[in-house]
Amino acid sequence: MSGTASRTSKQALERIAGAPAPARVRELLESVYLTAVEVLYTPLQLTMVELERALFQSAEKARNSQVQADVYAQMRLLRDTAERFPKSYLDALAAQLADLKSLPTPVAEERAKPSFKTMTLVEDTDIDRDIVLHDMARRESSRGVSAMQLLGQRFAVLAAQPAFDSERLPTGPYSLCRALRDSGEQLQVNLETQLLLYQVFDRQAMERHTELCDRLNILLAREGILPGLVYRPYLARPSAPRGHGPGSVAGNPADAPRNAGQAPLTSWQGQGPAASWTQLPSAAPAAAPAAVAAKPQADAASAASLHALLDAARQTLSRQAPATGGSIASLAANTVDASGQSIFAGAGVAAGAAMQPQPGVGPQAGTSPALPPMTSPQAAPKAVPSDAVMGVLGKLQAQAAAPGARRGFKDIHDALLAQLRAEHGSNAALSSQDADTLDLLGMLYTQIQREVRTEGPAADLLNQLQVPLARAAIRDQNFFQRDQHPARELLNAVAESGAVWLSDDDSDPMLLYKLGEAVEKVVTDYEGDESVFVEANERIQSHLRGAARRAEVAERRQVEAARGKEKLEAAKQLANRSIDELCASEAPPKFVQTLLRKAWADVLTLTLLRQGELSDEWQQRLQATRRISQITRLPPGGAPDIAFGEQIEDALLQVGYHRDEAGAIARRLSSPGGDDDVTSKTELSAKLKARSRLGEAGDRDEEEERRKNAQPERNATEEGFYRQLRTLPFGTWFEFTINQQGDSRRQRLSWYSLITDNALFVNQRGQKVAEHSLDALARLMAGGQLRIVTEDRGRLIDRAWQATLRTLRAIAGTDTNAAEGA
Repeated sequence: MSGTASRTSKQALERIAGAPAPARVRELLESVYLTAVEVLYTPLQLTMVELERALFQSAEKARNSQVQADVYAQMRLLRDTAERFPKSYLDALAAQLADLKSLPTPVAEERAKPSFKTMTLVEDTDIDRDIVLHDMARRESSRGVSAMQLLGQRFAVLAAQPAFDSERLPTGPYSLCRALRDSGEQLQVNLETQLLLYQVFDRQAMERHTELCDRLNILLAREGILPGLVYRPYLARPSAPRGHGPGSVAGNPADAPRNAGQAPLTSWQGQGPAASWTQLPSAAPAAAPAAVAAKPQADAASAASLHALLDAARQTLSRQAPATGGSIASLAANTVDASGQSIFAGAGVAAGAAMQPQPGVGPQAGTSPALPPMTSPQAAPKAVPSDAVMGVLGKLQAQAAAPGARRGFKDIHDALLAQLRAEHGSNAALSSQDADTLDLLGMLYTQIQREVRTEGPAADLLNQLQVPLARAAIRDQNFFQRDQHPARELLNAVAESGAVWLSDDDSDPMLLYKLGEAVEKVVTDYEGDESVFVEANERIQSHLRGAARRAEVAERRQVEAARGKEKLEAAKQLANRSIDELCASEAPPKFVQTLLRKAWADVLTLTLLRQGELSDEWQQRLQATRRISQITRLPPGGAPDIAFGEQIEDALLQVGYHRDEAGAIARRLSSPGGDDDVTSKTELSAKLKARSRLGEAGDRDEEEERRKNAQPERNATEEGFYRQLRTLPFGTWFEFTINQQGDSRRQRLSWYSLITDNALFVNQRGQKVAEHSLDALARLMAGGQLRIVTEDRGRLIDRAWQATLRTLRAIAGTDTNAAEGA
């Protein structure tokens, strides 16, 4: 902090210390200011360097010698004041922090207020600067929306005021631009140089604004200002009532979310809620030895429970080995994953050592013949201390991390045990706790690898992480109990980057690059310090947060486009309904009805889109529609209403009709009987059929095809899923089965319409990938080809841990069940 303090001025700190606020708030404002100094000071220095370079380039391209001389004069003036610019800028920022409770009014808005007492002229230079600064702040405010929303809530707590928007936020983009204008004026340079300064600042310093907001959110949350606050953008929910019980989904009560863990997953990749591993379902088997079954279920995920469960599983494998004619290891190898790797890679690790039982641990397993033979059969196995095991694993860390070499935990265990016996004697063995840790980690890895593509880069990264994770798990006895352990978080981030439900379009090259850097850092630097995992995981999470923000922006564009289509469809339905009611009640001529539905409906639709259903313009259009019916129902041969026909023609021109087509339609709609001596009905019908309707854009064939392929009525199961879909929150993730092998792809339900029944899906990047009707989705769910991703299945590592516990329960309960059956 001393380096940061040297960059600040005494006046800035005194200004904050004298702010009219409680002492606690002043302390936090000072911390905020020092964080801003740490983030922005170097970019401010680079701004001056880049500004001088830009001026030099401008001088080289000057159109004449006089302009070049002026630019060089600006460069000399800048050299005298550039060193003071970072501190003057930070002083201006400190002044805004000190005036936290006062509402800043942008200069442009202040000047825009009308004043009739004093008439003054605003200089063009002020207008130019205001425009550039306002555009710069507006662009930045659209990038880091979520971080600024959180920060606005926290600053509101400090100021005891309502939430701060981006214009009031003391460290928001508008505040940074106000500080830039104040400090830029102190440079005493001309307008061109100031505008160039703004451009350079935008590239050098404003790019760090998102990082500044993230760091300030972390700082204030750590200081107790709204800790755990999460930003979720507002998305309009359907008005249909939500079901809360099993009966909320007709025909499929089991599929309705019943608790928080089964709520639909709506967060982006890497942002899903982490499950607490100490609160997962009981790890004790339903039918297990008494030492295991007697343990309370509330303590099922504790360390003692896990050790007891492993011992029970080993006893089961040991007793079944004679019946199968094989060893414990060979029996365990019968339970393998798709790649042939045993799910119990270290089943014989602890079994080979005669260890003293741990307090609260169940019975220990017998001797395993799968271990390397000892020189002296009479020598009692000797447990090696964990520190020695950590040392040996440290030597294996670099060797096991070689890219391309796919090694399992069984290979690591064998190499570890061989090295331990070479250093500590032929009777050296792992302790019970270390052996159990390696077994659990090996099983967890196997479950993870089932959901990771073997040909992708994530598989190599997972391989490189095996030994560092083994060292972290052995060092921390609560590795499997701590919530959000940094090593497990890193493992989850790497695994999810290569999950089988990701398509090629979902791959993020920059994320893979960041993951490679993080894994390399762990392999190179980890020597027992957990902060290595923390730092590596924070780099990845920072990238994932940025990717989630970009995906939100891309998704928002897609949703806005979909909402526009829904509004258009709603307008079409109301226009067609109005025309149908008129035709049913007044019955104008048949061809007039056709013209009303094919051409005049577009006029009504456009009026609804522009003016709305409650506008006077809409009422005038309805009156004109009734006027058309009245005129055309008169006997043919009468005089047409020329003025009314011109109004109809103007309205048709607004929706894209050519003048000759609009004139022909207008003549028929304004003439008694709907007659026209100029254009025949056949010719006009052909023209109407050839042109696209308002908003169709060539999709008419697809719409007609959809009508031809209308699906039969939904059965009870499909109807239940259909009702469930209409109550899901926007942003729910789905898994689509894409082939007969059961491979799946995840897509996000960004938005759906209760009017058009249309649903919009995007991928991990927020890009549109598909549109489906809710009816089609319900049929896919009923057929087992589509399922909702719930929060308890959101994170890959949590699913893998649940599968590991289920596997252990299945193995430990097999022996007892078999014995009862015998």
